[in-house]
Amino acid sequence: MGEIEQKSNNWHGSLNLVYAQQQGKTQVIHSQMKAPLKVQRPFYPEGEICHSVVLHTAGGIVGGDRNSLSFHLQPNAQALITTATASKIYRSDMQAKQSIQMQVDADACLEWLPQETIVFDGAIYRQDLHIELAPGARWLGWEITRFGRTARGERFLTGDWKSHTEVWQQGVPLWIDRQWLPGGEKIIDSPHGLAGLPIVGSLAWIGQAVEPEIVEKARVLFPKHSNSQSGVTRLPMGLLCRYRGSSTTEVRNWFTDVWQLLRLLFLERSICPPRVWQL
Repeated sequence: MGEIEQKSNNWHGSLNLVYAQQQGKTQVIHSQMKAPLKVQRPFYPEGEICHSVVLHTAGGIVGGDRNSLSFHLQPNAQALITTATASKIYRSDMQAKQSIQMQVDADACLEWLPQETIVFDGAIYRQDLHIELAPGARWLGWEITRFGRTARGERFLTGDWKSHTEVWQQGVPLWIDRQWLPGGEKIIDSPHGLAGLPIVGSLAWIGQAVEPEIVEKARVLFPKHSNSQSGVTRLPMGLLCRYRGSSTTEVRNWFTDVWQLLRLLFLERSICPPRVWQL
């Protein structure tokens, strides 16, 4: 009976948003939500670009939860999507899963900038992110993950975390990234794992070629005297930044600086951080 009651309390949330360029700005033309996922009303702090803030009203994700999110940008649409708060993945003996589908049509641009994910010790979690880009479409996304509630001295000693991201264009893979971190001191302390550092981050710009000098500029933006580790790689159709360290502020500041660099070069506008961020 206890197991049945636990399953009955699991969330199977969904969020489906469609964006279109209408009347000089990007508007949400279709919105479908199922608790605990919701979206705030659109914001337009920079004119025609639509800012959307995704809410998780349950406060966190537990084992057995299944969230499904879908975002579709029609031709020429421009949207920035973030989350209202950090995502929390709680300890459980069951896997929690989140699946995200993104379709970005011709000449559209989607910026996917969620706040950090905190994976509690003992959490079992998998996220699958699949992006389909049409010719001329562009996508910028980041993921910042903290393993363990480090303010309490917690480490990710048990549990399992997986993150699978794929970006495709007309049947051709532009970037496929699969990460897996099982909890335990061996992998946490290994130089091939976390190297004793609790935070990892990835930022990717996909859909437009990047010149080598831009890669060097992104590297220079990282703090010179930091004890954290960073890397910048030129992709066939984009740019990839990696972070491994101990400061959410540090990684977000670096990613924000790289975001500014890419925005000025390719979108010809300065960044406009969402107002829900507390930088």
